[in-house]
Amino acid sequence: MTALVFVDTNVLVYARDNRDAAKRARAREWLELLWKDLRGRTSTQVLNEYYSLLTQRAKFQVDRKLAWDDVRELLKWRPQEIDVETLNRAREIELNYQLNWWDCLIVAAAQAQGCSLLLTEDLQDKANYGGVTVRNPFLLGVEQEHTAYVAPPKLNTRHRGRGRPRIRPQRVASTS
Repeated sequence: MTALVFVDTNVLVYARDNRDAAKRARAREWLELLWKDLRGRTSTQVLNEYYSLLTQRAKFQVDRKLAWDDVRELLKWRPQEIDVETLNRAREIELNYQLNWWDCLIVAAAQAQGCSLLLTEDLQDKANYGGVTVRNPFLLGVEQEHTAYVAPPKLNTRHRGRGRPRIRPQRVASTS
C-alpha cells in the first residue's frame, strides 16, 4: 500500500522502551516499514510529547542527546505544525466525535497530512474519523496493513494528466 501513516507518541515510545519486548518489536517493525517506504508522518505535538516522556519520566531515563537525536531524525517526516488551520480542524473533530482535545489535535494533524492510517493505542481500534482509520499497531501486524483501511478515492480532476502534449493540426491558409 502507498497510503501515508500517522504515528502517535506511544508507538515511538514503545520503540525505545525495554520493558515490553513484544510491543518494542512491533513498534520497531512499523517504524522500519514507514522509514523504508517514506510514508511515516507525525506532528510537532507528538514530537514534543515524545521528547518530554523520554527525558522526564523515571521509567525511561533516556539521555537527552539521544532523545533529541530521535526528534531530529523524525523531523524528516515533515511533522504537521499545530497552526490555526489544525486548531480549527481539531475543534470540528471535537464537536463531531467528542474525543478529548489532545486526540482531536492528533486526528486533525493526520487529516491535514492526508494520512489514511493512524497508528495509536489511545483511540478505539478500527474507528474512522473523517477518512483516517485508527489501528492499534500492537494488534495489527505490518503484513496486514493492506486490510487496515480503505484507500482514499482517486479525485476526479478537470485537468488533463501530464504526458505528451496533444498535437493540434495546423491551419492551412486558404488561397481564395
